[in-house]
Amino acid sequence: MMAQIDGIAEHVIERCRLLARASEEPGFTTRTFLSEPMHAIHRHVRGWMEKTGMSVAVDHVGNLRGVYAGTQPASRRLLIGSHLDTVPHAGAFDGVLGVLIGVSLIELLEDRRLPFAIEVAGFSEEEGVRFGAPFIGSRALVGDIDEDLLERLDASGMSVSETIEAFGLDPARIAEACAGDDTFGYLEFHIEQGPVLDSLGLPLGIVEAICGQSRVDVNFEGNASHAGTTPMHMRRDALAAAAEWMSAVECEAREVSNAVATVGRLEVSPGASNVVPGSIRATLDVRHADDIVRRDLVAQLLRSAGQIAACRCLRVSHEQRFDQAAVAMDSDLTSLLERAVLSAGYPVRRMPSGAGHDAMIMARRMPAAMLFLRSPGGISHHPDECVLVEDVAAALSAGMRFLEELEPRYA
Repeated sequence: MMAQIDGIAEHVIERCRLLARASEEPGFTTRTFLSEPMHAIHRHVRGWMEKTGMSVAVDHVGNLRGVYAGTQPASRRLLIGSHLDTVPHAGAFDGVLGVLIGVSLIELLEDRRLPFAIEVAGFSEEEGVRFGAPFIGSRALVGDIDEDLLERLDASGMSVSETIEAFGLDPARIAEACAGDDTFGYLEFHIEQGPVLDSLGLPLGIVEAICGQSRVDVNFEGNASHAGTTPMHMRRDALAAAAEWMSAVECEAREVSNAVATVGRLEVSPGASNVVPGSIRATLDVRHADDIVRRDLVAQLLRSAGQIAACRCLRVSHEQRFDQAAVAMDSDLTSLLERAVLSAGYPVRRMPSGAGHDAMIMARRMPAAMLFLRSPGGISHHPDECVLVEDVAAALSAGMRFLEELEPRYA
């Protein structure tokens, strides 16, 4: 079996690289929600699904869905999924790898039927690039597509609804995409997109929770003045205050276990080389698996901003932009996934996910679990993103053991 799994793991990687050529931009991998290249993606993945004996359809939000029937007509269903869209200038594995691992698990069954059905879903959208709204694909499965979303416009002025119609689908039938009550759980395979597993030399990680996230705009207001004629002790330099605060953000976040905090963008006004900056808008992004810890850290960092501004005779204000609660993975499915990893002969590492994933959406409707694969160098959302053949083989082995663990429950 291991030799067979190794060979299939190589095919998974080859398939990911083949799909990476379907792009809106020559020389790069860029594939947004229901853009023209998604037709080619569907043709390839549909063909691989159908060869395994799956029945395949595209729902009316553009998700590609293949169902491998169970032993009984009324068999309950396990859903395995991830996304088929990408960020601009992406790598070949983010999202797509999880879909193709799901297809390959069906290949490894070699026509053997289980007491439950398996559905593999390639979600049409997760990244939020085209319309600024992420998770369109998985939101359809939990019944969370509303008129406001359908009316959102892309840069060309085309709405989500019009985009769906242009792809040959019917936005009026999106409700049909909702997962049925017979679906008992969701499993997602995904690259880690960070350096933790690579630094530990581990192939796999079991996700315990997807971190909550806070996004805040912090505004420092001072006085713009002439760079040559304003003495240093008389300056009200907003950029200097922001720089001091950025250092505080780094230092204070390091003191909170498993927290991350980022100042990712600065808007400087007036932005001239010979003018002392009068105002700064800075973005703050804070993430943690415990919402109380996250919100406490945000409050602490905002207090620090106030103290720094007061010492420099500046004004500071802030505006909350986003507050996403942490999402715990299902404890039962996660424990089962842990047993599967151990049974496959790999060490167990439980960890949070700092990035958002479709699993956090699916967890609203059903028990969800998630398995990370190592990201060599921690690289993701970049053309250099890669995976190791042995890690894909490890994920396939653990996936097969996971299916075996489920069999007695639904026999």
